[in-house]
Amino acid sequence: MNRIKFAKSHTLHCVSFERVYRVTARGRFKDLSEQSRSYLLKAQPEHDIFKSAHTAEGTFTYDERVLFFNLRYEVRTSEGAETAASIGQKEAELFLKTLGYSSHPLKMWVTDVSAMWGD
Repeated sequence: MNRIKFAKSHTLHCVSFERVYRVTARGRFKDLSEQSRSYLLKAQPEHDIFKSAHTAEGTFTYDERVLFFNLRYEVRTSEGAETAASIGQKEAELFLKTLGYSSHPLKMWVTDVSAMWGD
């Protein structure tokens, strides 16, 4: 919280409101090894779209053909939708890199769910 001091000891508090964004990174797997594809096929029921949610940690879902995937994040920031998209994209890229998966360029979708509650 920022404070602005005025003469006569009056203080105005400037509050920066944090907003909640649902960020979805959609991508297509690229150059999966047979071992990775086999693992993903076996684990697919655990990563079904109907088990997904937008969470701070992220949720990884993909189709049974192991072609396309989604990473869903809940991002809280007062910096706006572009920042939320950037945070989500960085998280998604780190997740893929950590697991050793490569993808075609990610497509990002951002929804400001705070707007649904009213400003």
